[in-house]
Amino acid sequence: MSDIISNLFSTTAVRFCPENKPFWYTSGKIGPYFVNTHFLYGSEKEATELLTFIDTLLSNRTELPQKIFDKVLKQYNDNAIYKSVINSMKEIIEKNINIDEIDYISGGERRDWFFSNIIAYLLKKPHISIFKNLDCIISNYDFTEITKVDNLNGKKVLHIADLVTTASSYVRAWIPVIEKLGAKMVWTSFVIDRMQGGSDILKNTGVQPLPVVQLDKSLFQQALDLHSINVEQQKMLNKYFDNPDETMKEFLINHPEFLENALNSDEKTKQRAKLLVEGNLYGLN
Repeated sequence: MSDIISNLFSTTAVRFCPENKPFWYTSGKIGPYFVNTHFLYGSEKEATELLTFIDTLLSNRTELPQKIFDKVLKQYNDNAIYKSVINSMKEIIEKNINIDEIDYISGGERRDWFFSNIIAYLLKKPHISIFKNLDCIISNYDFTEITKVDNLNGKKVLHIADLVTTASSYVRAWIPVIEKLGAKMVWTSFVIDRMQGGSDILKNTGVQPLPVVQLDKSLFQQALDLHSINVEQQKMLNKYFDNPDETMKEFLINHPEFLENALNSDEKTKQRAKLLVEGNLYGLN
């Protein structure tokens, strides 16, 4: 597990903000960390290349699962960081599930496929590729064949994802798709649990969550021990973990120049700052 933690920071899959410079999120809110789980593919560059490659395949879906699998299998064999992450996920799955009970592995477009395809291969389970429009392609475990299935007749599915925040994609898309196929999502494993309530939502829907890493105070302590953050950064992270909105509201009150500078910054930052102000996201108006 210590390898996974150090890899999170070395690949910037989890990136902590400099002191007094929280990140802007697309929602218009701010926060002290940013998560790009797919960077654990080896690096930001390699992860971006795979995403671009996936995008070129989306118009030819019958070839997509096998071509992605060829890429991730080569990366698994060649890249120590990616191999370590996948092996950790596989180990957690094997410790918590009787593998014989798993009938299918599923993964959703696009970042889930960084992890679900190779896990399906290692566990020798057929794979369900779920697209954003809720179409599905079912492949055998080594992706050499596409399987035609109309009804999965109550089969049990393990969904593999990159991370979980509030589990909205599960509730809106992944779980209903699996149910429409006549199967049941019984478990899900993901690399990072952002600890924003998603795991509890999954449990309430009858899905057992199996995270590899939890983004919590123990992780922040390990980041400090590895000298990835300093004590002041850790204090903000711990406060944010306990009460994100109140912590960021307090920060904005104590640092009014932060919002003012953002409103006069580049276009992307300016738009996010306007969302914060116009939506009164922290009750500052």
